[in-house]
Amino acid sequence: MSYLEYTVKHVPTGPRKVLYLNWPLALLLAAVACIGFLMLYSVAGGTMDRWANRQMMIFSLGLVSMFVVAFVPIWFWRSVAGVAYIVSILLLLGVEFAGEVRKGAQRWIELGSFRLQPSELMKVTLIMALAAYYDWISPKKASRPLWVILPVIMILVPVYMVLRQPDLGTSILLLAVGGGLMFLAGVHWGYFTAVIASGTGLVLAVFQSRGTAWQLLQDYQYRRIDTFLDPSSDPLGAGYHITQSTIALGSGGWTGRGFMQGTQSRLNFLPEKQTDFIFTTLAEEFGFIGGVSLLLLYTLIILFCVTSAIANRDRFSSLLILGIALNFFLYFAVNMSMVMGLAPVVGVPLPLVSYGGSAMLVLMLAFGLVQSAHVHRPR
Repeated sequence: MSYLEYTVKHVPTGPRKVLYLNWPLALLLAAVACIGFLMLYSVAGGTMDRWANRQMMIFSLGLVSMFVVAFVPIWFWRSVAGVAYIVSILLLLGVEFAGEVRKGAQRWIELGSFRLQPSELMKVTLIMALAAYYDWISPKKASRPLWVILPVIMILVPVYMVLRQPDLGTSILLLAVGGGLMFLAGVHWGYFTAVIASGTGLVLAVFQSRGTAWQLLQDYQYRRIDTFLDPSSDPLGAGYHITQSTIALGSGGWTGRGFMQGTQSRLNFLPEKQTDFIFTTLAEEFGFIGGVSLLLLYTLIILFCVTSAIANRDRFSSLLILGIALNFFLYFAVNMSMVMGLAPVVGVPLPLVSYGGSAMLVLMLAFGLVQSAHVHRPR
C-alpha cells in the first residue's frame, strides 16, 4: 500500500474533520487578535471606527478562510504549490507595472476597496514551493550542488523583486525563511557557513570603505547606519522613531501606565502607532508584564506548530508547518527587535496585532495550511 493510499484510509473525512482541528492553536490566534483589537481601540483614542472595526472584520474573514483551507486535503495544497508560487511572482510583476504608490513605495495592487500586498502572499507560497520541492527530491540529494541551485533561485527572484518596491523588511524575511527552510530540509551546514562568512566580509568591507575612493555606500546611507547605532545623534530626524519608541517602552515600567493612559501614543509622539510601533503602546500601557504575556502567547503558537510538525509523518506537511512557524517567529522577533532599537526600522508589522489587511489575511491562510496538515495527517 502506498503512503497516499494509507493516508487516505487513515485520515478523518466529512464533519469529523472539525474534531481533529488543532483547537488550542485556533484559540491562541484568536487571543492574540483580541489583544490587537484592544490596542487599536486604544491608539485610536477610544473609538472602534478608525481601525479596530475593520481589523475585526478582516480577522473574521481570515478565520473563516483558515477553516476552509483546513478542510481541504493537504495533498491538494502540495499539488498546487508550484502554481501558487508562479501566481505570486506574476502578482509581484503586476505591482512593478500597475502597483499603487504610497509613502514612496510601490507595494500594493488595488482590488476594489481592498489593497493586496503580493509580497505578503509570497512568503507563504515560497514556503509551499520549497516544501514541495524537498518532498519531491530524495533527502540524500538536498546538499548536492545541482539540487541546491534551484531553491536558491526560487528564493532570490522574489527577494530581488520585493527589494525593488522597495521593501527591505519583507526581503529580509523572504531570505531568512527560505534559507531556514533549506536548512530544515537537510541542506549541509557548510553552505550556510559560506553565506554567513561572505555576508560578514561584505559588512566589514562596507565599514572599511567609508571615506575612501572605493566607498561602497552613499554618505546618506552611512548616516542611517550611524543613527541606528546611536539614535541620540539625530533625535529629531532619522533617530526620532526609535527615540520615541524607547521612551514609551521605558515609561511603562513593570505594570504600565494603564489602559488608554499611554502618553506617547495618546499625544501622537509615536509614529505609525497602529502598525509597526503598536508593541510600544502595549508595553507603555501594560508594562513589562503585558509585553511578556504577548510574547508567551506567541511562543505557545510556535510550540503547537513545532509539535504538530514533529508528529506528522508526511515530509511536505512537516516542512510546511515548520516554514510557517519560522515565518511567524521572524515576524514578531524582527518587529520587537526593531521597536526596542536592537534592529534597524524596516517596517515589519507585529503579527495579528498591527493594523493591516493583507498581512492578517495571508497569515490566517498560512495557519489554515498548518491546520490542513494537522487534520489530514495519518493516524
